[in-house]
Amino acid sequence: MYSVDLNCDLGESFGAYRIGMDEAMIPLITSANVACGFHAGDPAVMHKTVRLCRQYGTAVGAHPGYPDLVGFGRRNMNISPEQAADDLLYQIGALKAFCDLEETPLHHVKLHGALYNQAAKDPALASAVCQVIRALDPDLKLLAQGGTAMQAAAVRAGIPFVCEVFADRAYQSDGLLVPRGSNGAMITDENLAVSRVIRMIREHKVQALDGTDTAVQADSVCVHGDGEKALLFARKIREALQAENIRIHA
Repeated sequence: MYSVDLNCDLGESFGAYRIGMDEAMIPLITSANVACGFHAGDPAVMHKTVRLCRQYGTAVGAHPGYPDLVGFGRRNMNISPEQAADDLLYQIGALKAFCDLEETPLHHVKLHGALYNQAAKDPALASAVCQVIRALDPDLKLLAQGGTAMQAAAVRAGIPFVCEVFADRAYQSDGLLVPRGSNGAMITDENLAVSRVIRMIREHKVQALDGTDTAVQADSVCVHGDGEKALLFARKIREALQAENIRIHA
């Protein structure tokens, strides 16, 4: 029987600014990646999101990013692996404090935005990320794209690795994501997204933007919480997985 995790990036509101529909999304997913205050989120939002996850039995993950509120963490930054490690320690530790308060385990770590994409290609940065996770808790799972520097670093560090695929993003022929801002980078048709997700789970393949097939491992499927159709995507994907008899679990 096939099984998969359904994850979403959440807790990205900040002060008076509201991003996403966390209250409606959390019951639909099995894992939540909670922003830790650097690219989005604030202490009150972090606490509220952890509390909601506890209410619905949704696994809580830290979603740390670059210190870039203005750019929503989606701009590359020239930060050394050592500085990135300290930034990660700060963010993950902050979210873990809220998890401890709510008696909810911190389940995984998933990097955000530009940090996610850079660590997928930079072995030194990936190694720094994995060493921080191992130092905090060697049982913490790392959620990232398979076949990247992140997976290799996780294997070397001996930490659990979960291969992630994206429902709402297009792929390059090398298996990496098409950069945001490029033509065709985002999948906006919910029916196309559903069919791609099912194929990634069952066949371990996805059609790249150039029309070729590229291999993927789909342990967890991501729907971005700030997307215009985020709720519709999550509902449609969940319904399709259930119809295909694919087990959904964290």
